[in-house]
Amino acid sequence: MRRVLSGVAGVSGVAALLVLGLSCGAAANGGAYPAGIPRGVRVDRIVVHKGDHLMEAWSGDTLVRTYEVAVGYGGIGPKRFEGDGRTPEGTYRIDSRHRSRSFQRFIHVSYPNGEDRRRYRRLRREGEVPEGAGIGGDIGIHGYPEGWAAIRRLFDWTAGCIAVDNDEIEELYRAVAPGAVIEILP
Repeated sequence: MRRVLSGVAGVSGVAALLVLGLSCGAAANGGAYPAGIPRGVRVDRIVVHKGDHLMEAWSGDTLVRTYEVAVGYGGIGPKRFEGDGRTPEGTYRIDSRHRSRSFQRFIHVSYPNGEDRRRYRRLRREGEVPEGAGIGGDIGIHGYPEGWAAIRRLFDWTAGCIAVDNDEIEELYRAVAPGAVIEILP
């Protein structure tokens, strides 16, 4: 019910879905610490299930928390090139983090990996990449823009990133270990 739109919708579409989305609530927030990851717990692995709009935070073999997420507006499949609006699929690392004016905090994902580079080169040879489009980069986990609190989970709106609530990105920013593995699944 929540993912009726793909991409940024018109105001009337968003307003109609607002009523539906608010009734769905935040179904995620499972794991060992559904109320939040305690200080001192380090997340060393993140698993994103794009199709289910869920992200899991793991510490060793313990699922510590799940989050409901928004992903890229470009639909299913792996990221192909810069500007396609898709969220990558594959195994990456958390390689940096910083404050973000637009999105609260930004936890950077090491996209592209070798498989992404091979796919991009193949697509370029086949003429599937628009002229001037690179492979892309700047993929990460972040919060949402100011004023988006009520609509942030109603549709996939990012340019390829993974978005969580602003209080959740603060929690993740603190808990995710440098170099943590992030697996992004279809």
